[in-house]
Amino acid sequence: MTRITFHGAAETVTGSKYLLEANGTSVLVDCGLFQGRKDLRERNWHKLPFSPKSVNAVVLTHSHIDHIGYLPRFIKDGCIGPVYCTPASEEIGELLLLDSAKMQQEDAEYANKKGFSKHKPALPLYNEYDVKRAMRKFRTVQRDEWFQAAGPFWMRYHDAGHLLGSSMIEVEVREPAKTTRLLFSGDVGRYGAPLYFDPQPPPACDFLICETTYGDRDHKPGSAIDSLQKVVLDSIARGGVMVIASFAVGRAQQLMYLLSTLLRERRIPEIPIFLDSPMAVSGTKIYQYYAEEHDLIEGLNCTSADAFDMQHIHLTRTTEESKRINSHRSAAVIISSSGMMVGGRILHHLKQRLPDPRNTIVLGGFQAEGTRGRALQDGARSIRVHGQDIPVRSAVVEMTELSGHADRGELLRWLQPLPPPKTVFLTHGEVPSASAFADRLRQTRSWNCVLPRMGESFELD
Repeated sequence: MTRITFHGAAETVTGSKYLLEANGTSVLVDCGLFQGRKDLRERNWHKLPFSPKSVNAVVLTHSHIDHIGYLPRFIKDGCIGPVYCTPASEEIGELLLLDSAKMQQEDAEYANKKGFSKHKPALPLYNEYDVKRAMRKFRTVQRDEWFQAAGPFWMRYHDAGHLLGSSMIEVEVREPAKTTRLLFSGDVGRYGAPLYFDPQPPPACDFLICETTYGDRDHKPGSAIDSLQKVVLDSIARGGVMVIASFAVGRAQQLMYLLSTLLRERRIPEIPIFLDSPMAVSGTKIYQYYAEEHDLIEGLNCTSADAFDMQHIHLTRTTEESKRINSHRSAAVIISSSGMMVGGRILHHLKQRLPDPRNTIVLGGFQAEGTRGRALQDGARSIRVHGQDIPVRSAVVEMTELSGHADRGELLRWLQPLPPPKTVFLTHGEVPSASAFADRLRQTRSWNCVLPRMGESFELD
């Protein structure tokens, strides 16, 4: 008998952790960090309801922090099994986890210095040593190859089109009496997304675990490159600075590709473009290495070298270089992380640029509940940054065309060829989104849909 327990991404979009158990063997699919609301972030400090020592292997869908960010702590607390992922996910994962550790340490030090943390002293969840120890557990697997994760659990990766290296996971639980088939969607990418190939069709399964980040709505129609061109031109017309809140790996490379294409085709004038993220610079090198995984349809006769053209982009690695951007007052584009504005250099740019109505702040992806990005998305008149209330007078533009997640229509399109599973578990979505998508699947396909609660277990028979 196979059992699945949802220890994360249940009635929320964050902290993905799915525990599979069969024949005395346990495998954890994803090991994500909770982000967003304070009550969710506090879960990162709670003792897990199962022992990391009992888990025989961890298998990752992709390397975003809400899917891998708890891993160093999990291994520090006793997990000794291997961690499986695709080759690109390993390289991106190390980069993001080291940055996560560094950011936690810096935020703790800053909070202690300024005295605005309720914890005395503020501490990081893990450090860089913990990350390096975790990385020694990684084992890479190519897509479309079956591998034995542990015991009866056999798995195979398929391209999910969401991030470099991102994959859905096909699972076969091979027991003597029968084989049970599961499919973990991971994060499903968009059709026609810049840089990424379309998500592969889902293989048949008995049980589906499907994300619902945008299960209750569709993105605005139109192409990302056309929308970006308009936003840039509008920003130039106002004479202000355009700040794009970007994930350092994934979104930043898409923006570099699109902006380089717009400049090369002379669809926008040459203005300063700052990539203010050391991690994004390092991430770009990883993207350049995996050139065969890029879909460059937006750029006419574009090569991988053209896609990440650094000629017109100012790279800022040091803190001093970042600070010097503050003195720039004419039209410019600043790409800075983090994408949901929960930390990093973007916070300093928000303090500098939000009060000026000539400036533009661009939201380029999903903004989780409880983040500064969601507050701006919901029309907040001020947001709190480093203990200060910063007035919002700049323009705030939401570009859902840049989202890395399939919307409702694209999820339905992805699922269209799939024969009916016995049960569909809808996860990685806030309750209204997951509930709406469940209703749609019930009405249009008569599928048996379940919205698991945090910590809830199910026997898969």
